[in-house]
Parts: sequence; structure tokens; C-alpha cells
Amino acid sequence: MSVTIKDIAKEANVSYSTVSKALNSSPLVKEVTKQKILRVAKEMGYEPNLAAKQLVRKKTEVVGLIWPTIERIVLATLVTNISKAFASTRYSMILSVDSTETAMESFKKFQVDGMIVFAESENMVPEENIPLVAYGVSGKSEVTYPIIDANHEQAMDTAVQYLYDLGHRNIAYVGLMNTDDALQNEKVEGYQKVIQKMGLTELNIATNGLDWFDGYLAVDDVLHLDKRPTAIIGSSYDISSGILRALQEKGFGVPDDISLISYDNIPQMETTEIPMTCIGVPVDELAEEIVQTIIERIESEEKNVIKKLNPSLTERESAGPVPEEDVTSS
Repeated sequence: MSVTIKDIAKEANVSYSTVSKALNSSPLVKEVTKQKILRVAKEMGYEPNLAAKQLVRKKTEVVGLIWPTIERIVLATLVTNISKAFASTRYSMILSVDSTETAMESFKKFQVDGMIVFAESENMVPEENIPLVAYGVSGKSEVTYPIIDANHEQAMDTAVQYLYDLGHRNIAYVGLMNTDDALQNEKVEGYQKVIQKMGLTELNIATNGLDWFDGYLAVDDVLHLDKRPTAIIGSSYDISSGILRALQEKGFGVPDDISLISYDNIPQMETTEIPMTCIGVPVDELAEEIVQTIIERIESEEKNVIKKLNPSLTERESAGPVPEEDVTSS
């Protein structure tokens, strides 16, 4: 038989209302009394009736997250960090790998207080009476909910400038192009702008997707460019990991022969065969911002706010000065 608040009140020799206040951390209960009640509740194996609590408060304190894919390591890492960020709040997170439409219907049934979506295209998700926050590109669409948007253009500017300062003039970009994924398009446009600004030649290699194997296969095209790059910018961790492996298999030293910088900023980049220099918003910072924003959206009903986060460059071992023979030939 389950333990009730009345059972705790009897055991602790206090009133029912005092127990209720103590379990809800009310400042109206003295600290010594609250600690006594909490100790008695724990000893008796009390489990709060969450359904009843939610009914009274008209909130579930649950946020639903719609995960677009289980295949990309970066998104998996971000979701893990979002879950960790929720651990320090009173909210819990539930996850759906279904389509956006199916997931939203499921979350409505669970009566979640809010939802997080990964909006990777410019066709933004419609908000339907549930507070919503999107991680993606702000784009041109009119939306009524906050968007967390990393500054991809600035990231590419920083990456190219870093390589330029190391002496590189033939800098290739490898990634998904001409896609409905606005996030990827913004990276490409950022690369093109800074290359044109510096008077360099664009060396674009389009991949078929965003996975490890896409980066691996792209290296053949990179090496057959009229100007062989001395540096490569990979558009994601997965793609850059594939590039790194292919270069090593073909006998190219990284960074002795070809430097490599990857977009994304996750801890796994430190443990690749050659620790990767990377550019992007650190994943823990990104997760904290997403969680803070959805809670603000739930509790204050903050409307259309675009938060553009600034990337940071983490220097490791995959990028170095341009090889001497390339300096003399450039």
C-alpha cells in the first residue's frame, strides 16, 4: 500500500498542510521541520503522486524534443547535453525520433509544457498552442517562437582567416550544397563570401550527404582539383572524420601535407586519430541556451526572439602552417 501525505503527517507529528508545504519547499515551513519531514518521507518510501500534482498546477514540467536523426554524432551529442542541462532544472525531457508531425501529436497527448525542434530547413514548424523553440537558421520565414541560430557565416570567416594567417591560399570547402537544409547553405555562403573577400579561388566539393562516408568519398574529388588544396574545411564532424581517414589512407600527412578544420565543436574532436581543430559553438553552451530559452518561453511566453550564438575556434593538431613547397609555388 502506498504511503500518503497523511501517513507522513502522523509519523512526523505535524499537520497535513505542513507536510504538503514541506514537500513543495514552501518558505513557510521552518528548515528544521522541513528536513524532519523529508527524512520521514524518505524512510517511509513516499513517492509523490505526480499526476495529482500536475492536475493542480496544470503543468507537467515535461518538455518534448523532436530528434531529426539518430545517425549523426553531433546531434546525438547535442541531445545528450540538452538532457544534462535539464537535470539542473525542475523540468524533464522526453524524446521522439518520429517525424515532426507524428512527434508533435504524441507530445500533445502527453500534455508537455513545451517542445524543442531541430529546424534544418527554411520551412519552419507551425506552433500549435504549445510553447516551441527551434534550433536552426532564422532564415526569412516569419515565426512566432524563439530560434537558436549559430552564426555559421562568422564561423566560416574565422576558419578561412585562421588558415590564411597560417599561409594557406588554396582552401577547399567540403560539404552538402544546393540543398533545402538552410543551415548547410549558410555555411557554404559564408565560405564563399570570405574567399571572395580575400581574393582567393573557391574550391568547392559537394557531398551527397552529411555522413562519415560522404566525407571519405569526397577526398578523391578534392585531390583531383586543378589546384590541390593545402587546407580543407569540412562542414561537419562526421564529414571531417571521413576526410581525415581518407587522407591518411592515401598517404597524406595531416597537417604536414594538408591541414583540416572541421565545423562543429564537440568533445569527440579531441579523440580522433589526429585531434581536430574545429570551429563552432561549443555543444554544452548550445545545449544550455536551448534549455534556458524553452523554459523562458514556457514561463514568460516570450515570443519571436532570434538568438544568434557566436562560434569559437579550438586549436588542435589537424591544422598547421602551409607546407614549404606550396609556399614557394603559390
